[in-house]
Amino acid sequence: MPLPRSAQISLEATPYYHCVSRCVRRAFLCGRDRQSGIDYEHRREWIESRMHKLAGVFALDIAAYAVMSNHYHIVLYIDKEAAQDWSDTEVILRWQELFKVSHLAQRFIRGASLDRGEKGKLKELIDLWRERLMDISWFMRCLNESIARQANAEDNCTGRFWEGRFKSQALLDEKALAACMAYVDLNPIRANIAKTPEDSNHTSIQQRIRAATSGDQPKDLLPLVGGERLNMPKGLPFQLDHYLELVDWSGRHLDPKKRGAISEDTPPILNRLGISAKHWLYLNRNFESRFKGLVGSVEAVRQACIQLDKRWAHGVSDCQRFLSAPSS
Repeated sequence: MPLPRSAQISLEATPYYHCVSRCVRRAFLCGRDRQSGIDYEHRREWIESRMHKLAGVFALDIAAYAVMSNHYHIVLYIDKEAAQDWSDTEVILRWQELFKVSHLAQRFIRGASLDRGEKGKLKELIDLWRERLMDISWFMRCLNESIARQANAEDNCTGRFWEGRFKSQALLDEKALAACMAYVDLNPIRANIAKTPEDSNHTSIQQRIRAATSGDQPKDLLPLVGGERLNMPKGLPFQLDHYLELVDWSGRHLDPKKRGAISEDTPPILNRLGISAKHWLYLNRNFESRFKGLVGSVEAVRQACIQLDKRWAHGVSDCQRFLSAPSS
């Protein structure tokens, strides 16, 4: 029986999570259905736009994403500090973008005076909404329900559009984060629907490459800010040029003609991460299927188990093999 989501997410362990949602029907999320001939390509824009809009409401940042034909991937960063810094008014206004707020909250926003009991009730509501606005499950709910309604209306049908639960993986350290982001960004190349990262439509890597040509980074993605240092800004702990080079190099090796032959000019970021080229390229193809809920070094997994009050975690042996051993 699947564990409740609360037993799989711990902000003390990591703020980074990889989520995957898949369609339950034969009908596609996006792309062309070969049997019916109907083109659903426009739905990629639905989900891409919706995830960016929600990221602007929630205390969540998008690190990577890829929208495929019958599923999508997204790597999220939970910004607990930002949520805690929001004023009560900001929390209400953000929640109001998603759901109808109570009459009490509406009165507060209009500046009406509240008595002591009303203030207490409102504080409980605001605390609840603040928690939900940094909750991955609520983010995925708001994303998936919206897309399901649109797709069902377009297909003129009812019933489930998505599988019952989205899959999530906690990314416990830099190795797991880098491997997962690259795995997500390389989805179209692995599926043979794009030849290069810059040609991979509806992905975070295409956004990053396009912005990089102007010396910028996408405003609606968590930026890459480099390694740990004093006064480090919020962002991913990799240099932009190093990460783009790594994804480009990895994408070239996903070509079936090149599998098994590893070039000598491996990106230097692999040495810093301590992952062998052989293991890295294997993870580019198998990250999602190889690991369960907790992903990182064995020590990171053990610490997360303590924080989640778990006695054991699936996939520890694979974490040892691929993410704990020194590079060769």
